[in-house]
Amino acid sequence: MTKTILIATTNTGKQTELLALLQSEKYNLVTPQDLSIYLKVAETGSTYAENARIKAAAFCKASGLPSLADDTGVEVDALDKAPGLFSARFSPKPGATDSDRRALLVSKLKSVSKPWTARFMCAMALVLPDGSFYSSHGICEGEIIPEERGNGGFGYDPVFLCEGTNHTMAELSMPEKNRISHRAKAVEGILPYIDSALT
Repeated sequence: MTKTILIATTNTGKQTELLALLQSEKYNLVTPQDLSIYLKVAETGSTYAENARIKAAAFCKASGLPSLADDTGVEVDALDKAPGLFSARFSPKPGATDSDRRALLVSKLKSVSKPWTARFMCAMALVLPDGSFYSSHGICEGEIIPEERGNGGFGYDPVFLCEGTNHTMAELSMPEKNRISHRAKAVEGILPYIDSALT
């Protein structure tokens, strides 16, 4: 039987990656837009896992469907792991864009010696209509660079140089990114739970 799963985010960049990572004849993947669900969920958790669960639970309640959400941040060692949980809300500028947040991050590092070691952190949460939930985590090590490179991805991808490569996240093709990214690793960790929970 095909399992219907709601990709519990309205972020189109995340949707694109998760739809590619979860593409399988076993799953019927839907987005909030497909169901005309438009939620803005306050990320009040103190960890990535808590935020992911909060978002998945809100979309599960609204849809009645098993819902999969993630919470992701970039942690820079020289900034005491900032922006971390606040990566999406890093800039105080009203209506700040991804470009604004990248520029602010690089500006804060200008006086710090390189390399600007960092990592992408991702927590994934699957919440079921009966209230049960499952979670997983993924990490991708790398460093922040001062100049943007690449046209792919979103968020901090153009200034994040992936460890073991000479490429930023934004320079990788979707298949390449989905082999090494933090989100890909978190999805890999949650797949067994999806298969067991939705049989």
